[in-house]
Amino acid sequence: MYLLAVIGNGLVTAVVACDRQLHQPMYVFLAMLALNDVLLCTVTVPQMLLIFWKGPSLTPFAACLTQMFFVHALFLSESAVLLAMAFDRYVAICTPLHYATLLTGSLIGKVGLILVARSIIVVTPGVLLILRLHFCRSNIIHHTYCENMGIAKLACNSIALNSIYGLSAALLTTGLDFVFISLSYWLILRTVLQLPSREARTKAFGTCGAHICVILVFYTLAFFSFFTHRFGHRVPRHTLILLANLYLLVPPTVNPIVYGIKTKEIRARVLGLHCQTR
Repeated sequence: MYLLAVIGNGLVTAVVACDRQLHQPMYVFLAMLALNDVLLCTVTVPQMLLIFWKGPSLTPFAACLTQMFFVHALFLSESAVLLAMAFDRYVAICTPLHYATLLTGSLIGKVGLILVARSIIVVTPGVLLILRLHFCRSNIIHHTYCENMGIAKLACNSIALNSIYGLSAALLTTGLDFVFISLSYWLILRTVLQLPSREARTKAFGTCGAHICVILVFYTLAFFSFFTHRFGHRVPRHTLILLANLYLLVPPTVNPIVYGIKTKEIRARVLGLHCQTR
């Protein structure tokens, strides 16, 4: 799955970056999502594979905090890119005459800066809250990567503030993203149902249906893992670990298949590269 994610997302990023005809909002957002997916996988999966190969390993506390920062920051930026893509599709389908004036190159650049800034601003307090904790018991994290609550649960003093901040930050960022994405696709589907052509409706439903499935997989796995870590005291530890790995690995593996193969222009460019290589 890691190899598929890196190769698939790498191809999407390379094709969009190299082809000037694809320097349009929809494809730029696809490239941003693909690049984010590669980074999200690479932050976690190589260490997991090393654990499978060599067994448990010693990780310095600073390195653990760094990994925790990037895991949560990249997850937040993934959610923000999905929201930007939903808005792009909403404008393209519901208000097509305003598409060129609304989604300009400068706006896309600002969106990129905002999603990076949001990730840093939201995740940094979580790291600082970890630093205030006192660790006097076990220093063994029963996980494949350093995760916020996984580190916090090793502390001797109260982690109530960490839990409250983590829950609030998740609901106010990814939670709101999911609400706005759902609203965008509801408006899109309402517009699609009003199209006179049955062929156009079928095509639009096929594209939107695939996108909705990807979004549901991403948010369902993420929120289920998030809430069971805090409230699922009877959930077996191996189930929590499995879910935490799946929500960081499944979407990056599926995204290039759904967004890349279902997008005609990117599919044609990738097949063209394959033919030229042969």
